[in-house]
Amino acid sequence: MDQAVVEELHPPQAMPRRGVVLAAALMAIFMPAAESSIVATALPTIIGDLGGFQLFSWVFAVPFLAMAVTIPLYGRLADLYGRKRVFFVGTAIFLAGTTLCGFARTMEWLIVLRTIQYLGGGAIQTIAATIIGDIYTPAERARIQGASSAVWGFAAVVGPAISAFLVQHVHWSVVFWVNLPIGAVSITMFALFLDERVERRQHRIDYLGGALLVAGIGALMLALMRAVTLSAAVIVALVLLGAAILGWLLVHERRVPEPVLPLGLWRRRVLALSNLAGFGASATYMAVSALLPAYVQGVMGRSPAMAGFVVGTASVSWMFASIAAGRLMIRTSYLVTAAIGGANLVAGCAVLATLAPGAEPLWPAAGSFLLGIGMGFCNTTFLVSIQGAVDQTERGVATGSQMFMRMVGMSVGAALFGAIVNLGVHRRLPDAGAAVNQLLQPAARQSLGADQLAQLTDAVARSAHDAFLVAIVIAAVTLALNLGFPRGLSPTRSSRR
Repeated sequence: MDQAVVEELHPPQAMPRRGVVLAAALMAIFMPAAESSIVATALPTIIGDLGGFQLFSWVFAVPFLAMAVTIPLYGRLADLYGRKRVFFVGTAIFLAGTTLCGFARTMEWLIVLRTIQYLGGGAIQTIAATIIGDIYTPAERARIQGASSAVWGFAAVVGPAISAFLVQHVHWSVVFWVNLPIGAVSITMFALFLDERVERRQHRIDYLGGALLVAGIGALMLALMRAVTLSAAVIVALVLLGAAILGWLLVHERRVPEPVLPLGLWRRRVLALSNLAGFGASATYMAVSALLPAYVQGVMGRSPAMAGFVVGTASVSWMFASIAAGRLMIRTSYLVTAAIGGANLVAGCAVLATLAPGAEPLWPAAGSFLLGIGMGFCNTTFLVSIQGAVDQTERGVATGSQMFMRMVGMSVGAALFGAIVNLGVHRRLPDAGAAVNQLLQPAARQSLGADQLAQLTDAVARSAHDAFLVAIVIAAVTLALNLGFPRGLSPTRSSRR
C-alpha cells in the first residue's frame, strides 16, 4: 500500500503544540543516552574504586536485559492506557534508581541499583519515539527521527566530557545524578502540553510472556557471563534450561491474544530485518561502549578524559550521520542508508581489531568514529522503516519491538565481549586476581612493577583483540541483513510487508 494512502487512512494526531511536545520527547531520549555514555566513561574509575573487574560486563548486561524485557510491556501498555501515563510511571522508576546508584558502595549493589533504574528506563525512549511517530507524517518522521537519533550523538559528546570532569574533580557517584533535573522538566512538559485521546478497550497483559522472556534470556546470559567460574555441567544445564524456556515462550506467544512479543509483526519483511539488524548493530556497538574505555585507560594507560574523548568521537559521528540518514533515505531508499550503516560498522570494528597498547589515541578514536556513523545510519533507518510499516494502533508495540531488540543486542554484546575478555585474561594470567583492577586506577597503576604491568596490559590487550574480532563477525552479519531491504522502499514509498 502506498504510504500516502496509509496516512490518509491513519493520519498523525493533530497537535497544536507539537514543537513543544517534540522538545519534551527529545529531552526524554537524552536521559538514557547520556546515562549510557556517562557510565561507560566513568566505569574504569568505578571499578578501580569498588573492585570487581570480572563483573564489569554485568554493569551493562543485566540492566540492559531488564530494560529489554520491559520495553515490549511498556509498548503494549502505552497502546492500551495512553503514552503519557505510562511514561510518567517509567520515568519515575528510572529517576529513583538513578538517585540510588550514586550511593552504591560495591559492584554488586551498583548492578542491582542500575537494574532497578533500567526497569523504568524501558518506558522512556520507547514511548518518546512512539509519540514522535504519532504526531508526524512518514516524510516528516524521517527528518525528525534523524534529529532524535542525533540526540544520542549529542548526549554521548556531552556525557563523556561531564563524566570525565566529575570523576576527576568531584566524585564518580555524582555522574548518576545528572539526569534528575532533565527528567523532572520532561515530565512537566508532557503533563502540560501533550493532549492525547485514549480509546478504552478490553485488554490482557502478557505477564507470563514477560516472565518467560527474562528467565530464558537470563539463563543464557548467566551461562555466558559466569563461564570462568561455573563447571561445564552447570553451563550446559543453564543453556538447555534457557533454550527450553524460550521454546515455551514461542509456543505461549502464539496462543495469547495480546502477546508481549507479537510474532505476527515479524512476518513483515521490513520489521523482521530491522529488528534482527538492530540487534546486531547494538551488540557491535558495545565494543565501543563497554570495552574501549577500559582498553584506553587500562591497556594504553590514558586518563578518563582521553577515554571520554575516544568514546565521544562515536557520538559526534552518530549525531551527524543520523541527520544525514534522515535526509538521504527520502531521496534514495532504506536499502541505501542501511547499507552505508552496516559497511561503517564493519570498517570501525576492523580498525579496533588492529589496536596495539602503544597506539596513539587517534587510532581507537577513528574506529569509534566509524562505528558512530554506522549506528547513526542504522538506527535511523530501522526506526523510520518500522513506523512506516504499521498502523497507528500498532505503532507503540512495533516501536517497542525495535527498542527491545536493540537492548537485547546491547545486553548480549556486553555479556559476550565481557566473557571473552575475562576468559582471555584468566587463560593468559590465571593468578591475575584483583591486580587487573589496579590497571584502571591511575594511582594504583603506579604501584605495579614493570614486569607485572607489562603482563597485565598484554593479557587484557590480547583478550580485547579477540573480542574485537568477534565484533567484526557480528557487524558483517548485520551488513548482510541490511542488504536484504526491499529495493526502492523509502519514507515516501512504503508498504506493509
